Amino acid sequence: MAFTLEHIGFSYPDKPVLQDFSLTVPDSGVTCLFGPSGCGKTTVLRLLLGLEKPQSGRIHGDRLLGVAVFQENRLLPWKTVLENTALTAVSPDRAKEALLNMGLSETEFSQFPHELSGGMRRRVAIARALAAESRWLALDEPFNGIDAQNRDEIATHIRAYAATRPVVMVTHHPEEIELLNANVISL
Repeated sequence: MAFTLEHIGFSYPDKPVLQDFSLTVPDSGVTCLFGPSGCGKTTVLRLLLGLEKPQSGRIHGDRLLGVAVFQENRLLPWKTVLENTALTAVSPDRAKEALLNMGLSETEFSQFPHELSGGMRRRVAIARALAAESRWLALDEPFNGIDAQNRDEIATHIRAYAATRPVVMVTHHPEEIELLNANVISL
């Protein structure tokens, strides 16, 4: 089920981003795209998710049923924490378990996103992704706004997910790469 990007070219109207870029994502583990802002890390995630199409080259592999945590949390403001997490969850019980794994308490399940801190909203977004029935996970700066203690706990759950499925992560922080035992691809 590995993904392979072969000789990918992609440009936005005002800026070339990827030229002759190739990458193989293995069947399991964390692959980290690392590099300066604007080098194409998020674009690679968008290509893998099918949100963008390469202008040259090919992408091989079954990319269906991928789930993403974007830089923005993308929580629905009119839904509670539990309802947001259950949107993609296999079951309500799996949504609850994922929220508990992210350090949220059952009393917070009925709150709305605007009632949460930024770090708590981020943990809900990660819980929603981990509760989904998915074959792979895309993470774009997943630990933004999360304190060190919660980050370490969340990393445990991401590593468990990555033991059986691929995770592709974008980060600017070397300590997050180490925390997830990630294979680094520099762009």
